[in-house]
Amino acid sequence: MSLKVAIQMDPIGPIDIDADSSFRIAEEAQARGHELFYYTPDRLSYREGRVCARGWPLTVRRVRGDHFTLGDEQEVDLADFDVVWLRQDPPFDMGYITTTHLLDMIHPQTMVVNDPFWVRNYPEKLLVLRLPDLTPPTMIARDLSSLRAFKHEHGDIILKPLYGNGGAGVFRLDPNDRNLASLHELFTGMNREPLIAQKFLPAVAKGDKRIILVDGEPVGAINRVPAAGETRSNMHVGGRPEKIGLSERDREICAAIGPLLREKGQIFVGIDVIGDWLTEINLTSPTGIQELERFDGTNVAEKIWQAIEARRRKPG
Repeated sequence: MSLKVAIQMDPIGPIDIDADSSFRIAEEAQARGHELFYYTPDRLSYREGRVCARGWPLTVRRVRGDHFTLGDEQEVDLADFDVVWLRQDPPFDMGYITTTHLLDMIHPQTMVVNDPFWVRNYPEKLLVLRLPDLTPPTMIARDLSSLRAFKHEHGDIILKPLYGNGGAGVFRLDPNDRNLASLHELFTGMNREPLIAQKFLPAVAKGDKRIILVDGEPVGAINRVPAAGETRSNMHVGGRPEKIGLSERDREICAAIGPLLREKGQIFVGIDVIGDWLTEINLTSPTGIQELERFDGTNVAEKIWQAIEARRRKPG
């Protein structure tokens, strides 16, 4: 099976080819004989009933500093493709949301991965709210009095932007901290969005586990250990990836959410688990597949493409 594949992602030039999951997905697609086309989100457009993109035919290779070649720039009708990858990074703002509405217009005739309707309606820090038995105490609020009451109840909390990513703007407020009002003033001065607060989980010192699911099934995990003096474990801010297996609790969490992810067309998902608790379900642009492949030899990109190809073979 040879597929025409378009990849909507951030600029390909600056990526780290040894860590970037979009690159690994493209590399595996090319190895399987699929034809690649690349464009950035700002080049997506709607014109008189057609969803179009201006971009380039793409060839990738694992050569640092020379990892891609682009063909001649052209405008394409995305309805002519078999698969479109929605792979730009957050922030999950109105620009991001608009791309999901446009790609909705060609899905499922053209298969958009992950399904843009549910990416839009299940952003990572909100989908977990449907699973209160699996998650630590959590509040979504903009009102300072509500946030103060939550902190008073739980003492030690994490405060962060609702639609942030990569560990940006994540603060730990311990029982002696007096900065809640100042942080609230800072965040609410930047946008009109609520904040998310969660009870601090001391188990984060042992790592924040990223579990990768393909079509609803867990395929492995990596542990991200915070740097000394850090609360955040994101690899963007110095978190150290470690090899780790799946615990019984991890499998329980995956069994609870996997069928929903599969039903809603979420082919490639990364969930975050600290200790025994689910903290995020990442649908927008999950990462970690290269680290997992290095640690235990699991070719996650191959499993992702096998799932996509199987869905494309199904009639209708």
